[in-house]
Amino acid sequence: MTPEEMRHYINRLSASGQRQALDANYGVGAKVAAATRNPAGVIYQSWKNGKGAMIQLWRDPDTGEYGLRRFEMEDGHWSFWIPLNDTAKPDVVSDHGTKVILLGRDEDHNTMQPPEGIVVATPSRWVSRYLNARYLNLSENVEIKAREGWDADPDDKRNLMRGVRGQGRFLADHTIQSGVADLTDCGIHWWILDEPEKRRTASDLVNTGHAATLWQNELYEMRTGRAGVTRLHQFGIIFGYERVVLYVEPHNGSKQPITSNTARTQLLLQGQALPYADWAAEFRDNMPQELRDFMDAVIAGAKGADHQEAIAERLKHYRKLYRLSRYRLSPQGKLTLAEPVLSRRKRADETGEPTERETEPRPPRPRDPTGRLLAAMLAAEGESGDPAPPAAQDLPKVTWVSLENGLRATPEYLDDRAATYISEVNEINANADFRAFTDMADYWCDQYGVDRGNKAITDVVQEWFEQAIVETVLGCQALQGERRWPPDQVEKALSEESLTAAVMQRYHLANAIKRTLGAKLGSLKEKSDAA
Repeated sequence: MTPEEMRHYINRLSASGQRQALDANYGVGAKVAAATRNPAGVIYQSWKNGKGAMIQLWRDPDTGEYGLRRFEMEDGHWSFWIPLNDTAKPDVVSDHGTKVILLGRDEDHNTMQPPEGIVVATPSRWVSRYLNARYLNLSENVEIKAREGWDADPDDKRNLMRGVRGQGRFLADHTIQSGVADLTDCGIHWWILDEPEKRRTASDLVNTGHAATLWQNELYEMRTGRAGVTRLHQFGIIFGYERVVLYVEPHNGSKQPITSNTARTQLLLQGQALPYADWAAEFRDNMPQELRDFMDAVIAGAKGADHQEAIAERLKHYRKLYRLSRYRLSPQGKLTLAEPVLSRRKRADETGEPTERETEPRPPRPRDPTGRLLAAMLAAEGESGDPAPPAAQDLPKVTWVSLENGLRATPEYLDDRAATYISEVNEINANADFRAFTDMADYWCDQYGVDRGNKAITDVVQEWFEQAIVETVLGCQALQGERRWPPDQVEKALSEESLTAAVMQRYHLANAIKRTLGAKLGSLKEKSDAA
């Protein structure tokens, strides 16, 4: 760009070119994002026809406004741009090209360091890792390199420019099976990766299981770590998730146009977030057999004791207690329901004239989408109703995961949490490594004078903790659809933190475990007498 072109395009945050369209104008996002993250300045050095010039977009510390910085020239006048000679021109630029320098928050900000919240195994590779995670494949006509090892001496071989490849090369090198599930409104690209030790050297790429959205060879909304596990769980990948990659590619059409937000971080369908929940449900129902077989193999290699039958037997006589009282209006109902949430006109007085209250506009009848009224609405006067039939509740399936059995694939998954509930498939992953569980098992091993880790004792401890978690899930499920319990509140009640809180009691659990161990191993008093 010439100096005047830079002044025109860079100083006007809304200027992004002549073409205005839903799938264009991305220059706006680049300027806005760069400026706000680099208030100390964004320097543009550009050459056109061999002539170079520099401008600086910054946040004026005196006024707090963003705009072009003015420079005092040698003759005393002020200018928005400075001419450049060839000594400032990078080697990759001949007659045309632009260099952008990000100055960060202030003069002391080291912009080569990873931003806050970015955690990578090799910090000096965070730039190349980020860029690789933004593309599936790069065009053959585009070359991107990122510096790593910048703290080392320039002659040190660790200080180098590494080429950005995109995730496609990594997937091609480390996949044992792959395919595409064609759904109604999207395609789900899936890969099963090889063993972790074969992928560890690729630290400049996302080298473990993850999920993202694919559009025109770019990757959006990349989910790694805990967020990645949650997204994979949503799509039914419950076990072996550290070796599975899913890329959702939405179908585009005139009725459902796909666009990007201004910052190019999220795809939008008709201006709204993509319907991942719908796509996840369809994928779970139509999951490729290769993925099902893979998860079955993972589970088969880590099979533990199954407590579901014993828990179901204990709870079968008390299942009614996990269903909250609910009522519905019925003209021939045998009960009388009060109506704190249903409006009702007052009767006219004895003269037949409407009362003062009746002259006011009648309020609209509030909606009751569940068709149910709480038990507290029973009263002497009201409308006819009957008890509402309880919603069916299936016992959630529980799998104990640990680092030892391989189902808790990484230490970060469920770190210091008791369990996670995966509502989409009604399954619970219980963390066998959680200290509340292991401490309880160790306590009873000590009481019985056996080595810690005793399988019989550990199995009983896990069974009773599992029941506590299952009961919590069943009880919280009964809150669904209540006026005071919208979906996001029920989700919080079923969160990892809530399930952890549910198992932090000791007295009742310890007594239940003691009784069961006494029946199986003999009471502690008998053990003491025998000693």
